[in-house]
Amino acid sequence: MDPISQRLLARHPQRIDLSLDRMRALCAALGDPQDRLPPVVHVAGTNGKGSTVSLIRAIAEAAGLRVHAYTSPHLVRFNERIRLAGTLISDDQLNAILDRIEAVSGEATVFESTTAAAFLAMSETPADLAIIEVGLGGSLDATNVIDRPLLSVITPVDLDHAEFLGDKIEGVAAEKAGILKAGARGVVARQSEAVMAVIERRAAEVNSPLTVMGVDFDAWAERGGLVYQDQERFLDLPAPALSGPHQFDNAGVAVAAALELDLPEAVIAEGLKAVRWPARMQRLTAGPYAERAQAADAELWLDGGHNPHAGRAMARTLAERQARAPRPLALIVAMLANKDAGGFFEALKGVDAQVFTVGFDGAAADPAALAAVAQGRGFGAMAAGSVSEALDRALALGAGRVVICGSLYLAGEVLGASPETYPV
Repeated sequence: MDPISQRLLARHPQRIDLSLDRMRALCAALGDPQDRLPPVVHVAGTNGKGSTVSLIRAIAEAAGLRVHAYTSPHLVRFNERIRLAGTLISDDQLNAILDRIEAVSGEATVFESTTAAAFLAMSETPADLAIIEVGLGGSLDATNVIDRPLLSVITPVDLDHAEFLGDKIEGVAAEKAGILKAGARGVVARQSEAVMAVIERRAAEVNSPLTVMGVDFDAWAERGGLVYQDQERFLDLPAPALSGPHQFDNAGVAVAAALELDLPEAVIAEGLKAVRWPARMQRLTAGPYAERAQAADAELWLDGGHNPHAGRAMARTLAERQARAPRPLALIVAMLANKDAGGFFEALKGVDAQVFTVGFDGAAADPAALAAVAQGRGFGAMAAGSVSEALDRALALGAGRVVICGSLYLAGEVLGASPETYPV
């Protein structure tokens, strides 16, 4: 664990308690930095938030803008969460900010304290745009003390975090739609009818005009690139530099957001080609794990998706890749104990793969129990003592394509062992 994370966990409650009261009090004690940010793009959703943030940021930076970004969780170093005008916040900056937070933070949780730290640092660093990712939910998330965003973005909504958001899709959608604010346009990804009905109701209540994928604009893969179309334009663009067919949808939402921000059409292509976002179907080509895979003439991939919606996206990506270049496939899977492992493996049922389950530091599911869940969904599955052991087993069985997946925490451990593969 990096020193900043150790400091935060030692000094702040680790609970998740969705409420804005403590966060508003903390921000007030700091002079309400959330009201002194550059124009804000606020991003909520179940999946695709981080990718969409990175795509919008890449386009804005290609236009020459200085861009702040706040995302979570981090993978290797806590500093990844706070990007100031294009550069990760330094340890010295972050420790100085945390000193000020802790002087007034009271019972604020870890996420509330770190969100306040991001707002304070961003309010004191000149920039042209701030892109803020919701941590969990939306309406009661600590980031939702932002009352006047320039733009709200809602990525695909599905079930996740049931212990906090419930197991009804309409309730989850209502939480996500809580970021819509009066007078601020909402750019909305393609959604189910049930989700869209909730979002439209909230938008009408607060007078937030919507731009909706599949209605007001659309985007799709064509001839190896991305086609974007709305009522005013037809753009023939390069494919986003993020793997998987679902990234074309994320890119379409990012392009729509960029156009709402009046960013020049000419820089959109540059941003799509420049975008980087680790652990989202990332090909590992360096580091100890990749070297062992390469020695066995195998590909090694890393994906942090951890819910059924992410499982379906990974299944589509793998089906596409297996159709183009078939190879014996193995999955090395770890998940948090509170995740829907059954739903994740159910989403992958069409994938022909041997499964190896592992653990990681923290509240991981027991590997043997996780293997039993995978077996119940029709997979050949066995528990292993570590990623290293699982990789050796997979390669010994002849796997030519190995995907490490199921958790961003696992992804962080893998990237921490292979820093050469981790572009930030």
